[in-house]
Amino acid sequence: MDEGVRMDEESVAEAEDVTLTDAPPVAERPGALTIAGIVAVDWVHSVVWHTRAFFSGRIPREYARGDASRPVVVLIPGVYETWAFLKPVADRLNADGYRIRIARGLGYNRKPIRDTAARFARALGRLPKPAAGCVIVAHSKGGLVGKELLLTERERLGLLGVVAICSPFSGSVLAKYVVDPSLRAFLPTDETIVALGAPHDVNADIVSIYSTFDPHVPSSSVLPGATNVLLPVPGHFVILSTDELKDAVELAVDGFADRVRPALDTERPADR
Repeated sequence: MDEGVRMDEESVAEAEDVTLTDAPPVAERPGALTIAGIVAVDWVHSVVWHTRAFFSGRIPREYARGDASRPVVVLIPGVYETWAFLKPVADRLNADGYRIRIARGLGYNRKPIRDTAARFARALGRLPKPAAGCVIVAHSKGGLVGKELLLTERERLGLLGVVAICSPFSGSVLAKYVVDPSLRAFLPTDETIVALGAPHDVNADIVSIYSTFDPHVPSSSVLPGATNVLLPVPGHFVILSTDELKDAVELAVDGFADRVRPALDTERPADR
């Protein structure tokens, strides 16, 4: 028994004026006062998100409905987070016809990255593989879990790619100031972080979206070989409810969906 982890089938809308081109590696670093303001606002948003997550245990029924010709979107939250942190993005995707799958039983996602990836793989593996495949949409640590799944379970689970939001692919220097193993795992020298931050063929199937300044990932979320998207908003949590993020995620997921659509259209006549 896999500690109660299972996938719920749940199911982005219209993106305008957003293009997924390689962004500059990092934005210009703001001054100290600006950073202090960003940290304060982001902290408030963190509290708001944790409060919302605590009271939003029910997964919307409509998440299970959508267009079967489109990939299923799998949500992976960050450490000390639940799926509810990604609800604004999931609502947009579902409104555009994507089904959403959410893992139950992860708690606050504190287990090591590779352990979490293995648990997700087992949970996803219990469900039929969607004909149009799956796209992972993840925040923070979830992006690292997503890359691990691309490396180890891509074919079996039908994974097309990962859309990672503010993920610490190079770790976070702030991890050295904490004692919690769940957070110290993000040390830039950690073996898993070094491996997941390295160039690899699967990086081409990752869209890494990040803010102008992330107080939790100050070295930025740039991943070599990936499509790196810099949004004109600051923060690690503030970004989650912005229209800029919803548009960028929608465009990225649509891009993965467009890859499989010709193949599905070719198969349909033979299925009749």
